[in-house]
Amino acid sequence: MPSNVIVGLQWGDEGKGKITDFLSKNFDYVIRYQGGNNSGHSIHINKNRFILHLIPSGVIYSNVECIIGPGVVIDPKCLIEEIKNLESMGVNTSKIFIAKRAHLIMPYHKLLDIYKEEYLGKNFIGTTHCGIGPAYEDKISRTGIRILDLIDKKSFYKKLKYNVKFKNKIFQKIYNKPSISIDSIYDEYMNYSKILSDKFVNAVRKIHTAFSNNKKILFEGAQATLLDIDYGTYPYVTTSSSTTGGVCIGTGIPPNFINNSFGIAKSYCTRVGNGPFPTEINNKIISNIIRDSGNEYGSTTKRPRRCGWLDLVSLKYSCMINGINYLIITKLDVLNNLDSINVCIQYKFNKKTIDYFPCNIESYNNIECVWKKFPCWKQNITNIRDYDSLPNNCKNYINYIENYLKLKIILISVGSERNQNIIKNKSLFYKIFCS
Repeated sequence: MPSNVIVGLQWGDEGKGKITDFLSKNFDYVIRYQGGNNSGHSIHINKNRFILHLIPSGVIYSNVECIIGPGVVIDPKCLIEEIKNLESMGVNTSKIFIAKRAHLIMPYHKLLDIYKEEYLGKNFIGTTHCGIGPAYEDKISRTGIRILDLIDKKSFYKKLKYNVKFKNKIFQKIYNKPSISIDSIYDEYMNYSKILSDKFVNAVRKIHTAFSNNKKILFEGAQATLLDIDYGTYPYVTTSSSTTGGVCIGTGIPPNFINNSFGIAKSYCTRVGNGPFPTEINNKIISNIIRDSGNEYGSTTKRPRRCGWLDLVSLKYSCMINGINYLIITKLDVLNNLDSINVCIQYKFNKKTIDYFPCNIESYNNIECVWKKFPCWKQNITNIRDYDSLPNNCKNYINYIENYLKLKIILISVGSERNQNIIKNKSLFYKIFCS
């Protein structure tokens, strides 16, 4: 049962889409296990840019089957637009499948998302207004509407009627907003069902059949560990389980089906929206250099991302939570032109030095970072494909990360294009992915 998981170790935007795309050619299935269209994966191939929000990154390969798993919340309008966009670029979308157990994002979820953020004022979370959180809230409260409900018109109308009636009370009495109509939503979603119904599958059965047939499977998540609903910087987190533990929850497989967990981290850190960020760079000149060089603007919202130095304390925590076997470092090239690089190796908190990630978000108001400074390499590395050819300062930086985390880095991304990668441990890499 050769399966692997790719998980982000920071606050998202680590380049999971590019890495999943790069590795997908060695797999039969790529399966998305959580999140919604509030995240975006960018894939650059021969100057073409593919933006994926719901569809797994393996879709670019015609031989790879892509499953949107039961743990994902789906906006059908967004999904249809994404499929049409891929088809317009010559991508075969016939091997995209949608889990019947996946929950739907409804128009009232998006409105609730917007209204609640307005209501919170200065204490807003910083959501994408895509309705992800409210959809997961309905799922947990057992009032959600699933993909399979679209197949039964009477069942769908009954559940929709209850939800619209209940949400309208919230709109009117809490947010002082107008009510919404059930009929327009019903017609809209019945049309979506006609377009997508040939892709609806019993995903659990399909995935377990693939395992039985010894197919190679790659699991892909959205967001990242520090945004996990349980283990991230709560409440400034997403609303699903974005760690490797979410794979079992979001696809219906047991833990022993997973062979390896690969953690992806940028050579620096970014964060979107509110929430603690210990290593955030306050120097606008340096942060702007990183932001512009790394194109650190949201794929979904286009919001500029907050930029910071690499945080090895949080990275160690993320590796522990996910049971990471191997590391992948992305966007190393973004640091090319800096004079020096800082790395956080400890926190100072209440006059004590600590090397762990605190539970309480209030703790971060009093945290100071302990830095280790590295000289930069001041050299363009985007065309380098062999690790030994990297500048010494660059290799020293990579080796320090490995030694601190006690994990091997097997792949390094040095550019946004699919082929701009360095395989650091080639024998190990080919044994895992190509055997």
